[in-house]
Amino acid sequence: MSKTFTAADVPDQSGRTFFVTGANTGLGFEASKTLAQRGARVLLGCRSEAKAREAMAKIEADVAGADLEFVPLDQADLASVRRAADIVAGEQRLDVLVNNAGIMHAPLEYTKDGFESHFGVNHLGTFALTGLLLAKLAEQAGSRIVLTSSHAHRMGAIDFDDLDAKKSYSKVGRYNQSKLANLLHMYELERRLKARKAKTIAVACHPGIADTELSRHWPQAIMILAPLIRPWFNDAQSGAWPTLMAATHPEAENGQYFGPSKRWETAGPARLINSTPQSKDSDLAKRLWELSIEMTGVDPGV
Repeated sequence: MSKTFTAADVPDQSGRTFFVTGANTGLGFEASKTLAQRGARVLLGCRSEAKAREAMAKIEADVAGADLEFVPLDQADLASVRRAADIVAGEQRLDVLVNNAGIMHAPLEYTKDGFESHFGVNHLGTFALTGLLLAKLAEQAGSRIVLTSSHAHRMGAIDFDDLDAKKSYSKVGRYNQSKLANLLHMYELERRLKARKAKTIAVACHPGIADTELSRHWPQAIMILAPLIRPWFNDAQSGAWPTLMAATHPEAENGQYFGPSKRWETAGPARLINSTPQSKDSDLAKRLWELSIEMTGVDPGV
């Protein structure tokens, strides 16, 4: 496997179909644009049709003949997740599911189904969508699932006694928890797919510190300093490189994790990285898996 990876390393994707969630802005938009440039059919999962159409128009302006499709998706609403999965399952094929949609450091809010928003959107919405599309992905040899985590998973802990944040709430802590959950999900999915000798693999990535819309909830002091520190970190385009490596590297293997290569995984070209021992705790992952089935009503069947 190549040591580092950028958008320039993405191979031809003609004939393949990708479903990218949160695709109208930031990392999802940049990944979708690059995939379209390489000939892929890209399904853009977005909450707002207007914003999705605007993003598609921008891609089409740069990519002649881009094959794009809007898929309505709100991961804060499990009914919307099910509808989106039904639409995607109707496609001729699905090669890669890029779970990119998420929120970060948001005020205390609850999803339509009553879940704390970070856990509900970042983990449960992703868990449900992935589970609902596993059968479709299984139709294609070499298909893969990409889970987007964060360096913040290193500070995360799963608070099974207060997942609904009724006892306490920290927007940073809840985000960290959700990003740990993404990796626990990936590694458990990897183990289960491997046990079944499935044709689909599960991988994960994180963007480092990237300048995207997700930063809108950062503290004011950090936002004031943003112009000074921005040159040291990733813009949205380079922040998407780990996503693209996870989604397209021809030598990617089940259970691998990709992130930036420079300044303690905050910036630079993507490379193969490692995660914490806690993120690979199989007992913790199994407990989260079973609870996720109970909370979402979606059993992935693996």
